[in-house]
Amino acid sequence: MEANVFIIIAIGIASLFGLWIIFYFIPVGLWFTALLSGVRISLLQLVFMRWRKVPPQVIVRSMISATKAGLHPNRDELEAHYLAGGNVVSVINALISADKANIELDFKTATAIDLAGRDVLEAVQMSVNPKVIDTPPVTAVAKDGIQLVSKARVTVRANIKQLVGGAGEETVLARVGEGVVSSIGSADSHKSVLENPDSISRVVLDKGLDSGTAFEILSIDIADIDIGKNIGAVLQMDQANADKNIAQAKAEERRAMAVALEQEMKAKAQEARANVIQAEVEIPIAMADAFRSGNMGIMDYYKFKNIQADTQMRESIAEPTTGKKKDTKEGKDTA
Repeated sequence: MEANVFIIIAIGIASLFGLWIIFYFIPVGLWFTALLSGVRISLLQLVFMRWRKVPPQVIVRSMISATKAGLHPNRDELEAHYLAGGNVVSVINALISADKANIELDFKTATAIDLAGRDVLEAVQMSVNPKVIDTPPVTAVAKDGIQLVSKARVTVRANIKQLVGGAGEETVLARVGEGVVSSIGSADSHKSVLENPDSISRVVLDKGLDSGTAFEILSIDIADIDIGKNIGAVLQMDQANADKNIAQAKAEERRAMAVALEQEMKAKAQEARANVIQAEVEIPIAMADAFRSGNMGIMDYYKFKNIQADTQMRESIAEPTTGKKKDTKEGKDTA
């Protein structure tokens, strides 16, 4: 008797498991929901989705949403997009939003945008509700040398046709910053920029900065302009310091050359004195030779000494009175 009870329980469990397997691979409830919603899809296709590792709930519910919105997506295309790694729900919602907003967007373009890594639903929403991007502070210098720091707000709208392969927000911000720098740099005075900040917006918009990007620039508004440094004065000060350093270097070079020339002249003077001393040493030798050869007598020698003494006397008389007497023998001044 107990064995029969266990057998009945086992059969019941097996039956429940079999029913779960059947309802898992054959989602009758999902098929019935799709049938009531006007979506024609067979139970066999739902089973095949299980085998192809495609969740039937995602495909069927997306088809129901699209059908109720007046769209008629293809089941095979939805499955192919899911298997390619796309977001089927986001694509269907984007198609519904674009259709309600009268934005031209087909299924192929939507799937391409989604597979490119962009949020296609966000792109459609940005087409309806433009996005405002705040640029970082942009520093530029007017022609009068005054630095200006400006911030801009860029209102952009998604360009559906260029979302695939178009540049992103970083490119738009870079181009706007470049346009602001160019506009301020071409101004004659920083005062004119402060008086008419809208002139920057007009110049930047005329450049067509949204070319090749995934956005369409609607407006560029200058939110704030602050005055920075006087770059012209700073550059002049730097130039003056540089000129001063160059002049000091040249003066030091001339001083070094003068010192070197002075030392060279002192060396030449010492050399000349050495030559004089050497010549004076040879005088007694020449006089001795003259005595030995008979070319000079004793009377000639005394005459020479008298002339020398007379010359020294005249030199001492010609010198101004300075309180010092010159020692001619030693070549030194004595008090």
